[in-house]
Amino acid sequence: MFTPALKEDETSRKKRKEEAKLAKRKRIEESGGIRPRQKTKVEDGDKKTTSRRVETPRNNKKHEKKQQRGHRFGRVMETVPCRNKPRFSTLSMAIPGSIVSNAQTKELKTHLVGQIARAASIYHVDEIIVFDDKLSKKKSVRPNQHKNNKRDEEKSNHKNDKRDGEPSTSNKDNASGDGQPEERRKSDSHLFMARVLQYCECPQYMRRFFFPMHNDLHFAGLLPPLDAPHHVRVEDRSPFREGLVMTRKSTKGNSMVNCGIFNRPVEIDRELKPGIRCTVKIDVKAYGSAASLKGTVVSPSTPRETDGTYWGYTTRMAESLSHVFENCPFSEEGYDLKIGTSERGDSTVDDKKFHFPKKFRHALIVFGGVAGIEECVDADEQCKTPGSNSRQLFDVWVNICPFQGSRTIRTEEAVMISLSRFSPHIMAAANDTKETDADVKSNEGTKDIQFSDTEVSDESDEASDA
Repeated sequence: MFTPALKEDETSRKKRKEEAKLAKRKRIEESGGIRPRQKTKVEDGDKKTTSRRVETPRNNKKHEKKQQRGHRFGRVMETVPCRNKPRFSTLSMAIPGSIVSNAQTKELKTHLVGQIARAASIYHVDEIIVFDDKLSKKKSVRPNQHKNNKRDEEKSNHKNDKRDGEPSTSNKDNASGDGQPEERRKSDSHLFMARVLQYCECPQYMRRFFFPMHNDLHFAGLLPPLDAPHHVRVEDRSPFREGLVMTRKSTKGNSMVNCGIFNRPVEIDRELKPGIRCTVKIDVKAYGSAASLKGTVVSPSTPRETDGTYWGYTTRMAESLSHVFENCPFSEEGYDLKIGTSERGDSTVDDKKFHFPKKFRHALIVFGGVAGIEECVDADEQCKTPGSNSRQLFDVWVNICPFQGSRTIRTEEAVMISLSRFSPHIMAAANDTKETDADVKSNEGTKDIQFSDTEVSDESDEASDA
């Protein structure tokens, strides 16, 4: 049984405990969310001497800036590492869209594509080709399995009842014009993969415009961000930014671009069609001035060719494996280094003598689906080479993971393994000279590159549906 004196001691103890918690929280907030490390003794009047942690004072401006942007449970990397060396070579990879059909739910499908996007951004992949291997079946969403249930039938009939002045539910579902409800239409795994890849690559402040509400992006919010260099934060002073051309124009008639800077659109040096995406070069010193920002429209490859900064990947679709090789967007000669990955490869990366046979300008890594590249070659009607001789289509035919412990290696796993193993060899064999003799001959008599307003952007929904 507690006496009044004991009750007062208990309440005062709780009160002192709460005051100590508030003081500790205040100290953490004042130090920028970082817990102090050094122990010092502080005397508070007549109270007993207590020990607490305080931050060591520093007069470094850089340290003060880090304190303001500090995180309570750790610190993330402020900038993405860059080798500060121009890179003129490109790396592409081709993946069949049928691997998405191997996932059971749409959430798992989205996560699978997100893994591929993350691997591509980590290892500086400049292009992702989603090709049709002719082996996937277009699966439609199954109708209601409980159709024989009387209660479900009554509910469906009640929803489809046509009231006065209200359109029926069936008319709403058939608004797409294909004669079938939206939920029962056939879903294409290749379009799904291409759309999610484009969504991941697009900077966050432009996604709302380029990607309206779509069924394929239902679980896109669960994907981890790429956090690539072109996903610039608001407070970062980056010399390059991706922007969206606005309808607003300057007094000189030039277009204004939304580059993700809060309430500060950038005036570019020309007039472009509103609604397209462009890369803008901004003077770093202009960020701190009160005047309006001005920039210059450059090619998306300019950051890579300036100091090797990775500037995202492009996504294109191919009707078959042969179209992957034929429609190379980088040069008329196509890909000068083709790498095929197969468990029946001629060599492995672990071989001491393994190296790429030549210096390359545009490299391509091809991954097979569930059945491998050999089945993709057999299913391609335009390819005259049989699947058993798939090695003839590639300059390098390699087994990326010999003595594997599992019978199969999933494609999303093969992408991460291959890129990590090939990365040092790719850096060694890349031809990063500014211009070769072949490029000089091919560029003779060519005109300056013009911006086309009629071209559909890679991020638009029309490009993926084409």
